[in-house]
Amino acid sequence: MLACKSEEEMSGFLRDIGTLSELQAWGERFEVAKLLATGMTYREIAKNTGASTTTVTRVGKFLENGEGGYRKILHAHRHHRMVSNAPQAHSETMHISEQKPVSVLQKYLEKAKKE
Repeated sequence: MLACKSEEEMSGFLRDIGTLSELQAWGERFEVAKLLATGMTYREIAKNTGASTTTVTRVGKFLENGEGGYRKILHAHRHHRMVSNAPQAHSETMHISEQKPVSVLQKYLEKAKKE
């Protein structure tokens, strides 16, 4: 993964190592992790994402007792979102909460659904 230098390379790599169902599951788990980090309850997350409470609980356990992978990615994702959503000079100002960053995985899933 570290060898991927662009979104296109990462997208190609993800397509090669995972089925569409697996990629969707990874995306769902990442969304669950982001919501858990905000303090949302397990039931609210299950309702809002469509993830099972078992999946939400499993992600929560990995956030608390895992190897730190989710936390590291969430930290980097939060930093990237803050930097990429900073208002630019002479552009319309939007609240950060109104903008939703799109990951390489999300872009791939959207493209795969269209095909």
